[in-house]
Amino acid sequence: VQLQASGGGLVQAGESLRLSCSASGSFFRIDTMGWYRQDPGKKRLLVASISSSGNTAYSDSVEGRFTLSRDNAKNTVYLQMDSLKPGDTAVYYCNVVATLLLGTKGDYWGQGTQVTVSS
Repeated sequence: VQLQASGGGLVQAGESLRLSCSASGSFFRIDTMGWYRQDPGKKRLLVASISSSGNTAYSDSVEGRFTLSRDNAKNTVYLQMDSLKPGDTAVYYCNVVATLLLGTKGDYWGQGTQVTVSS
């Protein structure tokens, strides 16, 4: 499974960005999709996740400002980030859990995309 992420950049506080991540390759089904973020020297933390049925979960720090959605036909997950704050600055990583063709589960990461929010 390969993940292609896009959409990071530099914005000012209060502005918006949308991250996208598309999965491709050989798999039976994409299960959970989500985004994590990581500051230099710190642990990678969950931002938001979405199940195959569309149930979402958000970290407290982004609840109400970020919206996660997915297009199952395109195997793509979107993170709409509104009212961005300098504290949202980090490298964002897409994560996907997939059921593979033999029925096993795989956990995959995309390349990081930098989000920088200036004050």
